[in-house]
Amino acid sequence: MISRALCAALALVSAPSQISFTVAREKDAWPPSAVHFPGRVTALGDIIYAQPLHYRPLRLDLYRPAANQPLPLIVYVHGGAWVRGTKRSGGPIEDFPAVLAQLAKRGFVVAAIEYRLDGEAKFPAAIQDVKAAIRFLRSRATEYGIDASRAGIFGGSAGGQLAALAGTSCGVKAFDPPATGDATGSPSDCVQAAAAWYGVHDFRTVPTPPGQTGPAPYLGCPTRQCPEETLRFASPVAYVDRSDPPFLLIHGLADKLVAVSQTREFEAALRASHVPVQAIYIPGVDHGLIGPNDATTHAANLQALTATIEFFEKTLKPGKK
Repeated sequence: MISRALCAALALVSAPSQISFTVAREKDAWPPSAVHFPGRVTALGDIIYAQPLHYRPLRLDLYRPAANQPLPLIVYVHGGAWVRGTKRSGGPIEDFPAVLAQLAKRGFVVAAIEYRLDGEAKFPAAIQDVKAAIRFLRSRATEYGIDASRAGIFGGSAGGQLAALAGTSCGVKAFDPPATGDATGSPSDCVQAAAAWYGVHDFRTVPTPPGQTGPAPYLGCPTRQCPEETLRFASPVAYVDRSDPPFLLIHGLADKLVAVSQTREFEAALRASHVPVQAIYIPGVDHGLIGPNDATTHAANLQALTATIEFFEKTLKPGKK
């Protein structure tokens, strides 16, 4: 037996004059799911921000507090060695969406984004996706209550590399997202503040720990020995100049996966170019700011989160009392 709902649908198909057709820019017509957090923060889940040809749709979650004026934007880029991770994961923090909602509660619009992993597309696909997300959000600033003139970015590990690269590569044409034909044009993908936790900043000098493949799969190298120019192309340090935005760098001094020398070298390069930079080195914690016990891990991550919130409040809300 055909259900009444199916009969109604078939009736519409047999009477096309009753169906509304428009020629418009491709978008997801299904409304995103909404989740409510304490402090009058609403999160809209799985908003499609880009559809690269031959790839899956790329999505973001958007956290917004109740506000009567446009707010600064913060983009979160997840880690996972460029092979795993989601926009709702944050290292050892179990409920990272709750953390992002707390950040939004402080007066920001927060976007947690997906990007193509190294099994899907080789570099520079990931940084192109990050920049596509920033452009998408700026193009819809009015809709989402964003102050398009103030945007920050942060991430850890692989997300730290991408956040740092977004911070130093403003105007680098090789990282421009592929043209989409979007009638809204191409807003800026430059950011006004960047925070990178325990990221790779120079692929030419990062040691590869025993048992690890190194950056070759992510960079699309046919062997484990990538050419010098390929390593430089993906390194945030290669694009440092005095026009870069303020940076916050955080690294655990016991990190055995990404050597702390990566952050020290990047800090030195930023200072040499007179870029404002704050660096925090936390003793006794490994990659992910994971310590020998839960209490140490909790304290290290709380220190990093507190410093990151204070950094964005200082850089993106300079008039805040």
